Amino acid sequence: MLDAPTPGRKLVEVSDLKMYFPITAGIFRRRVGDVKAVDNVSFDIYEGETLGLVGESGCGKSTCGRVILRLYEPTAGTIRIAGRDIAAAPQDELRRLRPTMQMVFQDPQASLNPRMTVAAIIGEPIDEHARLDKAARLARIYELMDQVGLNRNFANRYPHEFSGGQRQRIGIARALALNPKFIVCDEPIAALDVSIQAQVVNLLEELQDRLGLTYLFISHDLSMVRHIADRVAVMYLGQIAELGPRDALYAEPLHPYTQALLSAVPEPDPVVEATRRRVILTGDVPSPANPPKGCNFSTRCPKVMAICREVEPAFREIVPGRFAACHLHSDTDSNTTAGQTAAPEAPRSTQQGE
Repeated sequence: MLDAPTPGRKLVEVSDLKMYFPITAGIFRRRVGDVKAVDNVSFDIYEGETLGLVGESGCGKSTCGRVILRLYEPTAGTIRIAGRDIAAAPQDELRRLRPTMQMVFQDPQASLNPRMTVAAIIGEPIDEHARLDKAARLARIYELMDQVGLNRNFANRYPHEFSGGQRQRIGIARALALNPKFIVCDEPIAALDVSIQAQVVNLLEELQDRLGLTYLFISHDLSMVRHIADRVAVMYLGQIAELGPRDALYAEPLHPYTQALLSAVPEPDPVVEATRRRVILTGDVPSPANPPKGCNFSTRCPKVMAICREVEPAFREIVPGRFAACHLHSDTDSNTTAGQTAAPEAPRSTQQGE
């Protein structure tokens, strides 16, 4: 297992991470291209914090989480957890590191084996990685069920006998079985009713406080991410568009895509909702197999400039603790590189009031 990190230090370090899926064609299945699901992604997660990863469907959020845990083999980049290089670890070493990093999957129905009882599902990681006798194993299973709010009398029942929220609690208990330090929560509330969503999120927060867990919380629900996350990373077409502290990012987003996302979140105050302006994006998300030249968001951005279509913006620190990949925040000199003007073009999409 990994050494326990000291308080305040980086637990997870992801640098220049890429995950390309090959496109093949012909009878010989020759490689003719790549789907760039994750493309040059970099971020850190500190011990005890929750990093929210948000973005629209198909932007690469879930793939990024799976690659970090080496459920997919990364194409390039480095992944370090508690100082150990996960990306380059051979399979035998990776197996020894598994107890420290676990995952809660999106669909609790699909991620639980329907032929196994709750006790067998929760106890499977224990059987694989720990040497406990029968009594100690059962005691640990009961302890985990207590932690996630499941009745011990349900230990011999099967997944189809439970509600969606209860099934997700089983998945969380399984993830906690080996006392991990880092858990990837891949949209753990997406398949649940709204009332059950709050229960699961409150459970995750309670477990984090009690056990000192670190989360990568993947979701498209911006309101829920605002509730649970300490920092938020916004993803678009395989890349991180913006990253920063939760309150600052929600109050004053730096990237046009983040502004468009947040403008789509309804306001509970009907007066504010009736008068606020929304950013309406036109067009479809480009294919990750053929992303646009320059900035990935240039084909839909309401503030697009000439340089955006030619030069890919660097993901850099704009103000202390806040990062963005946008030419709007570049210096004037860099905006005029290669003969490009910094004056905005006529936008392809407009801002409209709703």
